[in-house]
Amino acid sequence: MKGIVVKSTGSWYTIITDNGEIFNCRLKGQFRIHGFRTTNPVAVGDHVEFNFPESKDSGVIFAIAPRKNYIIRKSINLSKSAHIIASNIDRLYIIASIMLPRTSTGFIDRLLVTAEAYHIPAAIVFNKIDIYSEEALVRCSELMTLYSSIGYPAYATSALEGSGLEALREALAGKVNLFSGHSGVGKSALINALDPKLKIRTGEISSYHNKGTHTTTFAEMHVLSFGGFMIDTPGIKEFGLVHFESQEVGERFPEFRALLSACRYSNCTHVHEPGCAVKSALSDGKINPGRYRNYLGILNDKNLDAEEGIKG
Repeated sequence: MKGIVVKSTGSWYTIITDNGEIFNCRLKGQFRIHGFRTTNPVAVGDHVEFNFPESKDSGVIFAIAPRKNYIIRKSINLSKSAHIIASNIDRLYIIASIMLPRTSTGFIDRLLVTAEAYHIPAAIVFNKIDIYSEEALVRCSELMTLYSSIGYPAYATSALEGSGLEALREALAGKVNLFSGHSGVGKSALINALDPKLKIRTGEISSYHNKGTHTTTFAEMHVLSFGGFMIDTPGIKEFGLVHFESQEVGERFPEFRALLSACRYSNCTHVHEPGCAVKSALSDGKINPGRYRNYLGILNDKNLDAEEGIKG
């Protein structure tokens, strides 16, 4: 039998088949992804084959189809291992908030860099706009303009009031979508607002205005009533990059990548080299200084949490 993994709790996997049947399965033997260690050999979104051994009530996964892509982060507990958040994704949506809690641009850019590395189209959703101050609304507009100009679709939504949902719903329809972001930014509430039939558990009302608690323990894929799938993920405090070389990071910033051929050196890191087209564009105001500072932070493997000003 064949199906898609829609939930993983570490040892058990929930699988949905093409005709909508649901099965609980375990993993047969030891699966490893060649080339690096992962804490989870099977991830939500994986296409698998499974069967039911005689006298067994649960199924056994015995094969995993090649992934078209996946998004990965540094394991929280094992420094030399990686954790696959989900696979076979059509678009990653970074759910962010300008305030209560604030999502730093450093966090956003780390997720975008990883999406670029694994060939996953990405977009940004600034949620909870109903509680933004005037200053926060201006900041939201600035960031939406910045990221849209780079090529990332940006949305402003309110799960509480329902604003901005129709455009987002149209973008989600018929695709495998992944929602990711900090705890408290309203991921689960936003999914419920987009598709009320799902009824995903959300935090207490007070957490909507503060940092919130983890209401999603494991990544889980939901079937959308208007077509497509939604993968809801646990809140991420920090996002650690894995398997990146210094030179590669610049290639994952689209505005930097467009200038690489104009740099004097083919292996330019855009930090100290003469004849760097990226630093020249930065001086001319053609590259956002906040994005460049976040780039330096990634090179230094620091988790940035300082807001950067937007110029131009």
